[in-house]
Amino acid sequence: MIKFHMSDILPLLPIQQPNGNRSSYYVPCPCCDGDKKYNGHMNINLVKDVFRCPRCGFYGGVLDLYSHYANISRDEARKSIIEKLHINGKTKTVERKQAVIKEYPLADVDMRNATYRSLLNKLSLASDHRKNLLARGLSEQAINEKCYRTTPVVGWRTIAKQLQDEGLYLSGVPGFYKDSTDQWTLVKMKRGILIPVRNVQGRIQGLQLRLDNTKRRKFRWLSSCDKQDGCKAEGWTHLAGEIRDEILIIEGPIKADVVNHLTGLTVLSIPGVNSLTQLQSTLVELMSLGVKRVMTCLDMDLLKNCYVQNGYRVLLNMLDNMGLEFGTYLWNPYYNGLDDYIWNYH
Repeated sequence: MIKFHMSDILPLLPIQQPNGNRSSYYVPCPCCDGDKKYNGHMNINLVKDVFRCPRCGFYGGVLDLYSHYANISRDEARKSIIEKLHINGKTKTVERKQAVIKEYPLADVDMRNATYRSLLNKLSLASDHRKNLLARGLSEQAINEKCYRTTPVVGWRTIAKQLQDEGLYLSGVPGFYKDSTDQWTLVKMKRGILIPVRNVQGRIQGLQLRLDNTKRRKFRWLSSCDKQDGCKAEGWTHLAGEIRDEILIIEGPIKADVVNHLTGLTVLSIPGVNSLTQLQSTLVELMSLGVKRVMTCLDMDLLKNCYVQNGYRVLLNMLDNMGLEFGTYLWNPYYNGLDDYIWNYH
C-alpha cells in the first residue's frame, strides 16, 4: 500500500507552498475563497496529513485535497500521484520531506489555568481596548472580572522567566515554546485583545486573540504548535454564567460574555459553527449537571451563507443524537450577532 504525505503532493498542486519547518499553515480555501474576507482560512497540517477550513467545513486527507484540485476521483488521484512522483511497485511509503518540530502534549486544565491566570495578572488592558469592550455592552466591573488584557509587545522571554520562577508549567501550555537559545519564551503576538476561554468549572482552558486592524482571521488562538517544544491550542468551548437547565449556544467567547452580562442567561460559545470538535464533550458534562435544553444563536449570516447552513445542520444533528431539546433564536438580520441586537435594545 503506497502512503502519501501532504509534503509529497503540495508541489503538484496550484497552491501556496509551506515556508520553513512549520507543522501547519493557512491557504485560501478553494471552496469559499470567493468571499475575500475569508481568504487564507483553510489549514493544512503537514504532520497529521489533513486539511480543514473552519469557515465552510471543507476537510479531508491527502487524496481528498489532490482529487479536489485535479477534479478527479480518489482512485484516479492515487494513480495520478504515483505517475507524477514516478513511484514503481505496489508497496512503498513515500518518505516525509517536511521536518517535524518536537511539540509537548497538552498540559491538564489546572496547569494551564494557573499559568494563564498568572500571565494575565502581569498584563494590562489598553484604553482603546477597554473602550471597545464597553461599546459592546460590558461594564467596567465585567471587563475586570473577565480578565481581558492587551497583548504584550515586548518582554516575551522575561514573562516566561517570571512564570518559571513562580513554579508554573510552561511545557504543554499553548503559547509557550523554547527559542534558539533553548530558553522558554512566549510567542510574539500582533496587537489585540487576549480573551480568556473558560471551561464548565470556570478554569481558563486557553486564550483567544482578537487582533486589531485586520479583516482576515481576526480571531485566533494563542498557540505555539509550530515552535520547538511548543503546543497547539484546541477549539475549546467557553461557558459564561451559572449552569441552568437551558443554555444558549453562540459563536465566540466575547459574544457569550456580552449576552450573559446583559441578560443573565447561560451562554456556551463555540469558535465557529464549523468548529465543533470540543462541543460534544462539553455538552455531555453539562447534561450531567442538569442542562436539558439548548437554544442556538448563530450569527444571522446563517440565513444566506450555505457553509454556515451546512455547519448548522451538523450542529442540530449532534444535539438531536444526544437527546437534548433544542431550538433556534432568530432576530433582525441588520444585527448579525445576538450580542449586537440585545445591546441595541437593552
